[in-house]
Amino acid sequence: MGTACFVMGASELLLLEEKLPENLKDKVELELEGITCFEACRDDSMGKPPFVKVNGELISQANVMTVLDKISQIAGV
Repeated sequence: MGTACFVMGASELLLLEEKLPENLKDKVELELEGITCFEACRDDSMGKPPFVKVNGELISQANVMTVLDKISQIAGV
C-alpha cells in the first residue's frame, strides 16, 4: 500500500478476495494484509510495483490476474 504501489494499481488487489473464483474458494485460505512497503523498488532487479507476496514469493507488477494465477498454481488448480 505504499505510494508507488497504490498509484500503479495496488488498490485493485484489495478486492482479491471478492474476485476469488469458485474453484479456489474451498481450496485456499486467503489472508490479505496491506503493508506500507516491501522496499523492493530500491532494487531494479526486483521488478516494478505493485508488489505482492504469495507464500513468501514476491510478485512484481502484480494485478488480480497474476496473483490469482499464482494462487491457482500453488493450489494445483
